Amino acid sequence: MTRRLVKLSGWWPHLHLWLPPLAYMVLVFHLSSQSNPLPVLTEHVWDKALHCSEYGGLAFLLCRALRGEGLGWPAALSLAFTATSVYGATDEWHQLYTPGRSADVQDWMADTVGAAIGLGSYVAIARMGSMLARLRPGKSRSAAE
Repeated sequence: MTRRLVKLSGWWPHLHLWLPPLAYMVLVFHLSSQSNPLPVLTEHVWDKALHCSEYGGLAFLLCRALRGEGLGWPAALSLAFTATSVYGATDEWHQLYTPGRSADVQDWMADTVGAAIGLGSYVAIARMGSMLARLRPGKSRSAAE
């Protein structure tokens, strides 16, 4: 029984880190598989802004998972940026085979810009969290990071 608990506790942190970006990627794939996803939203919001926000969220979640796995900032940021941009390219390719959709290099560029914005947001939030943790009484710097 103890051995089983050790195995469960070994995979839980990974699931906790990777389930959000994987679920997000499944959602993106699902929406890309539809001819006209979320028509009320897409009628009122600029297409490129939707791409930026969509892929900014993915980059944010990927960076969170990579940092949680212990990667340093440069590695986590570059890997999350690259993975998000590549996923955006594969999403555009996937849309070639979706009725009513097409691949667009400008959409992919918006995905990539969104990735950079999402990563900048992640860094800013992490820095604010670190600064706030240092201001709390009774917390040492190493405990806050």
